[in-house]
Amino acid sequence: MLKVFSHYFPATTLYQVIFDAVVLFAGVIIAIVLQPDVGIEAWRTIVPSALFFAVAMVVLNTLTGFYRPVAGRQTKDVVARVLVGIIVSIPVAYGVFRVLPWGEFASEAVEVSVILLLGLILLMRGFANRGRLGALLSRRVLVLGTGAEAESVERVLRDPDSRGLKFVGFLPTGDEDAPSVAADQILAQRGAVVDVVNELGVNEVIVAVRERRGGVLPLRELLDCKMRGVKVYDLSTFYERVRGQVRIDTLKASWLIFGDGFRQGFWRSLVKRCFDLAASLVLLLLALPVMLLTALIILLEDGGPVFYRQLRVGQNGRQFKVIKFRSMGTDAEKDGKPRWAQSNDNRVTRVGRIIRKLRIDELPQLFNVFMGEMSLVGPRPERPFFVDQLTAEIPFYAVRHCVKPGVTGWAQVRYQYGASVDDAVQKLQYDLYYVKNHTLLLDIVVLAETVRVVLTGEGAQ
Repeated sequence: MLKVFSHYFPATTLYQVIFDAVVLFAGVIIAIVLQPDVGIEAWRTIVPSALFFAVAMVVLNTLTGFYRPVAGRQTKDVVARVLVGIIVSIPVAYGVFRVLPWGEFASEAVEVSVILLLGLILLMRGFANRGRLGALLSRRVLVLGTGAEAESVERVLRDPDSRGLKFVGFLPTGDEDAPSVAADQILAQRGAVVDVVNELGVNEVIVAVRERRGGVLPLRELLDCKMRGVKVYDLSTFYERVRGQVRIDTLKASWLIFGDGFRQGFWRSLVKRCFDLAASLVLLLLALPVMLLTALIILLEDGGPVFYRQLRVGQNGRQFKVIKFRSMGTDAEKDGKPRWAQSNDNRVTRVGRIIRKLRIDELPQLFNVFMGEMSLVGPRPERPFFVDQLTAEIPFYAVRHCVKPGVTGWAQVRYQYGASVDDAVQKLQYDLYYVKNHTLLLDIVVLAETVRVVLTGEGAQ
């Protein structure tokens, strides 16, 4: 995993991005070479233009989540991924191609050839990412421990999102209770930890032992591993870098206080606010026709009101009214008792079902962003009733309120729709990751992935 501005990216993704960029760049150059009368002077314009085109395309596909693995999913999910890539990339490719300053050298034949090459790359990459590629570049991972924590780590390592990490086995510490993992995956003791690491060619050691006191951990041996270039991670860091979440069950208040991240400085807030203002204004202008049409359809179905205002908890516990298109009947909570919105909720209208699936009901929240009550990206705001309930039941739940809530968020693009306390725990783990590591880069990644989620209908109610 590579850390870029506090956010982790799989190393295999970088290799795929570089490979695709080189293929696109080479394809453009070859297509132009085949054109007649291309002089030496022209290459001073052609080469940087071709490089810009290749980089722009792979960056776009990266931001829309095209390089995320889809192992174990059905063929229709892979086809949806490819179609999203084509729908988003091909029009942008035409636009970029036309504005680059290579004039008559990028003829229509060159343009068509390169667009076809881009489509072929999207098709091949979409289906290639269904499997576990990059085995030769995988980092071998040893899990120290055999308890429930170790079993959880092993499940994560076998997840397709953990590509680039190859699980080699569990190494017992000798002071644990009965193992929770399969016996055939427990490695026999071969001396010190560093000896096992050298024998199996291990690159990373995950310390999956919850109780570290009383000499349970072989600290000297782990230090020897680190001094030899082997990465040693605790559970909190492992889940953060591999899953993009801060796990509640491994979290301690001291880690929040003394660890990296959770910075809320003036300049970071200023940059985020400027980005929110500019982006929300642009999005409001672009979405205005869709919003007007949605308002008209809601009126035609069952009359007004078009908008729905509901009290939510924002930054530092301040309450505000969020604005949404009404997607439920006017008597959705006629008894006055707050209820979680459910998947296939029978309170949702026919129009509401469509606009919720396409996330159109969230568009009026851009006004909340413009007024400074929300941000484009952040933890989703909850109702005061549920906030009180979740704060009492879930440790560290209030930490998510140290930043502004968002129209979309890291939890929304990484976790399917949920409506229970257990789902709130899962989402909180992603929200804490965002609060800890939020940067402009992560905001852009979340917005790009939101486009992918909307286009594919992933996680929709």
